Amino acid sequence: MKSNFTLLFTLFFSTALAQHIKPDSIKKLEEVTVKGYYNHQTLLRSVSAVNLIDSSLIKNQPNSSLVSMLNTVPGVRMEERSPGSYRLSLRGSLLRSPFGIRNVKIYIDDFPLTDAGGNTYLNLLDASAIGTMEIYKGPEANIFGANTGGAILINPFTINNNEINVSATGGSYGLFHQNASIRQQYKKYSFSVNEGYQRSDGYRQNSAMDRKYFQTLQQWDYSNAGSLKAFAFYSDLTYQTPGGLTASQLDQNPRLARPATATLPGALSQQAAIYNKTIFGGISNSYQISKRLKHVIALFTSYTDFKNPFITNYEKRYESTLGLRTFLDYAQVKENIRLNAQIGLESSGTKSQIKNFNNNGGEATALQASDQLKAGQDFAYLRLNFDINNKLLIELASSLNFYRYHYESYFPNVVATKQRKFNAQFMPKAAVSYLITSDFSARASVSKGYSPPTIAEVRASDNNINNDLQAELGWNYELGLRYKAKNNRFYTSANLFTYHLKDAIVRRLNQNDTEYFTNAGGTRQQGFELETAIWIIRNNPSFLTGLQWRANYTYNHFRFENFTSGMNVFDGNKLTGVPENVLINSLEFDFPKAIYLFVQHNYTSSIPLNDANTVFANRYHLVEGKFGVRNLKINKIRLVLFAGVNNLLNVQYSLGNDLNAANGRYFNTAPGINFYTGLAVKL
Repeated sequence: MKSNFTLLFTLFFSTALAQHIKPDSIKKLEEVTVKGYYNHQTLLRSVSAVNLIDSSLIKNQPNSSLVSMLNTVPGVRMEERSPGSYRLSLRGSLLRSPFGIRNVKIYIDDFPLTDAGGNTYLNLLDASAIGTMEIYKGPEANIFGANTGGAILINPFTINNNEINVSATGGSYGLFHQNASIRQQYKKYSFSVNEGYQRSDGYRQNSAMDRKYFQTLQQWDYSNAGSLKAFAFYSDLTYQTPGGLTASQLDQNPRLARPATATLPGALSQQAAIYNKTIFGGISNSYQISKRLKHVIALFTSYTDFKNPFITNYEKRYESTLGLRTFLDYAQVKENIRLNAQIGLESSGTKSQIKNFNNNGGEATALQASDQLKAGQDFAYLRLNFDINNKLLIELASSLNFYRYHYESYFPNVVATKQRKFNAQFMPKAAVSYLITSDFSARASVSKGYSPPTIAEVRASDNNINNDLQAELGWNYELGLRYKAKNNRFYTSANLFTYHLKDAIVRRLNQNDTEYFTNAGGTRQQGFELETAIWIIRNNPSFLTGLQWRANYTYNHFRFENFTSGMNVFDGNKLTGVPENVLINSLEFDFPKAIYLFVQHNYTSSIPLNDANTVFANRYHLVEGKFGVRNLKINKIRLVLFAGVNNLLNVQYSLGNDLNAANGRYFNTAPGINFYTGLAVKL
């Protein structure tokens, strides 16, 4: 352990103090900034472990999925067990997430996409409708509410000019993705509309996917001080779930869906799938009360019709959420000190009606259970930011979190409405960033994370209300360095952290394959993250006009601590589902006439698939590439042509293993080598 961290510290400082690349004659690019829900802050000076995904990263990745794009970020692991079936981990937060996304707070524009019950349907979004993403790693409960993994802020495209875009992509295994958008600006009023359709037959049996998507953003600057914004989307998503395979079934045929056993039917005969129809909307108002004081208020709501025919049952859920987020922003400059402060609150409630039936070949029959749960999540927060001499940035933030849920049962037993309240939790954060030179900064932070059990964990597929679950709590300590050359030809960022989580919520399975959740102990998570980008050649008038190299590395020394399952003690074992090493390298070649070639390699080390560390997924190397023309003009029409390949080496691997799976059904095989091509038209 000591030698590992000696190596990491050496790499940490040697990378950050790398030789300055000689500037050339190119014009200095615009400063990269992050929004962080409040005022824009330069990325170089940010006090958080934040990564920005913008157009420079998005343009090189497939536009039909978020997986490849998010997996380029150090400390982030996104999985897709079958098309549309997302799982997301920030610094190893997958242990309690057999499906979906938990203990990560996600916002879209000014509105929380995560509901009061702790669930986020990220797979509802069409990837082409996303403008930028800011990823905050480590607990950010101080201003974003309950989370132990971190937070993600999704921003739609900004409306800077009038533009119409239409694109279509086709590929292997029946992939078809179509998107159309219009962005218009009329003096003080602007709007955008996005429409998307995507389908795929899938690589495996019973893995087809179909999604219809519509999104709109409307903004009215009704005065010099006030701005009103409305955001809404509707998504109709269907994806089949093939289920996990054993190692022998994987060897027999990796494209199989989960077969039947002597006691349970298979995924094909039960027509296992997810049907999710969701409408989401929000309206926000921002008003500059005075030169120093601004008020923002946002109201949001959503409704979800969710159906899940599964091996053992057929679940129907109807969920509705209503919430509010508001804050006052104060800014003052006095001599060489700039003060920025926010005080606010967020309150939301989610009502879930859940019914389980017998599943007879994809048809709901006899009722098994019927319950209703209402989750309420509220927090008030205060954030103070002191900028001294434009060099020293100090952030002090805290929130007071409240969580409760009501539940009542109608079948098979009638239980009158009862309530469970969790103790109020104080979530502080202290962070500092110092600009050593105009190009080089250092930062440090300490923060506390908090994540109560989600509704999906309180009322899991065993159809029981589990009132014994406690909230996860943990402290995170972090150091970071950032360096950016004056001409933006070289950028590097490094993070070193240690995170101690208590009362970790984990999934367990009964003999009949139904699941339940329990607090199994704790984890100690120590890691190192490195991100670099270098323009080796830039604005060169010859055959090769540009060459950029990016390299991202993640080291996870994540171990169980005081961790038990029944009579088994797993202290010191590797954290389930987390690879110890991930290294991603990419090269972008730019040629005249806006022709480009992008190549990326992803190395992921072996992954423990159970808490006992007796089964591991093999390490793998993924290579993908994309070739195209970004700006082919025909009169006033601009065309973008591209073709790409995924898994060029035709590696057999599982992108989304079932952790601690019953009867050894761990593996969900990802597609082999596959291709896609597309065309985009811009007016």
